[in-house]
Amino acid sequence: MAKAIKQIRRIEVTEEEKRANDLREIEDALLENKDALLETLQVVGGMKERGILSLLNGLFGEGDRVLKVLVDLLNQPENTAALKNMLLLVGTMGNINVKELEPLLLKVNAGIENVAEHGEDTKKTGYLDLLRTLKDPEVNRSLTILITFLKGMGKDTENEGQLKD
Repeated sequence: MAKAIKQIRRIEVTEEEKRANDLREIEDALLENKDALLETLQVVGGMKERGILSLLNGLFGEGDRVLKVLVDLLNQPENTAALKNMLLLVGTMGNINVKELEPLLLKVNAGIENVAEHGEDTKKTGYLDLLRTLKDPEVNRSLTILITFLKGMGKDTENEGQLKD
């Protein structure tokens, strides 16, 4: 009959073997991720050329002082209100139907372009000129859109603005 094993001897790996295995493992990982590493190095090189790395090193070196300045700035009442308004605006943007807004924004852009082209016009507009422009189909269409928009703004939206849980 066989004798029972009473002692287990672990195979001891020397420091040189461990280092060689670690280097082989790192080398394999480098080869597997070659493209990602090259792109990362390009990004880091661009950051160095533009001085961003120096800026980040300075920020990390003075991290506590920079953090204190930021906290002090955010602690001012006007900045706190601005931050609150920004968060409210970002939350509200999620409720905007962009597909319905796009045609209106295109028209607003066209209006801005028209003002940029004719904005320096020093000619005064009289009452009769206003009445004549109402016959212009583009002006009439714009006024109809504006009136429809104003009617929508006048609707009771008390129940629509509440967040649903």
